[in-house]
Amino acid sequence: MAHSSIIAREGWPYIGIFVLLTIFMTVIWYNFYLLIPLGLAIFSAFFFRNPERNASAEEGLILSPADGKIMEINTVWEDQYLKSSAIQVRIFLSLFNVHINRVPLTGEVEWLARSGSTYLPAYKKEAGSTNVSNYVGIHSSNGKIMVVQITGLVARRLVCWLKLGDQVQRGERLGLIKFGSCTELYLPVSAEILVQPGEKVRGGETIIGQFSN
Repeated sequence: MAHSSIIAREGWPYIGIFVLLTIFMTVIWYNFYLLIPLGLAIFSAFFFRNPERNASAEEGLILSPADGKIMEINTVWEDQYLKSSAIQVRIFLSLFNVHINRVPLTGEVEWLARSGSTYLPAYKKEAGSTNVSNYVGIHSSNGKIMVVQITGLVARRLVCWLKLGDQVQRGERLGLIKFGSCTELYLPVSAEILVQPGEKVRGGETIIGQFSN
């Protein structure tokens, strides 16, 4: 499934409930309070927006998996999939960012896993190791990378549209996180990083780094 509709299908239940509540209040109890569910319906449509993105086709580039702001770039030991030293790029998504996650580079989905039990605010550093998270390991001709979808204080559900063995293309939609959250990207230490902490990025378009020839 392409998941290319202008609003992600996961958002329609929220939009539908708020629209029905608006209609109910209009018919039964018409007053300015109906602006509350109407506003929530509009915000839900805005939050679950699913824009098209133009991914670069240049070989070796690694694109951002999410919209948001880069919180940190660290060198860490990644023991889940890469099982080696790795560059960790942490991206914070506010409620106003597009929450569709995207594939950073072309390859095969080689590993999927879930872990965690807490729902700490996504901007906290410890959230990456304790919050409910979804891990996507992708093997490419240039090496392995891993994308981690992390829940937050408000975000309580992760959606991943990929399956083991899927052949994925750079910029393809990967899934989404409902409401404020964090996305992490793990790259081999040989990758050249082209962004800095504090920089705003766009999923499927901003170049995070590149593999050397």
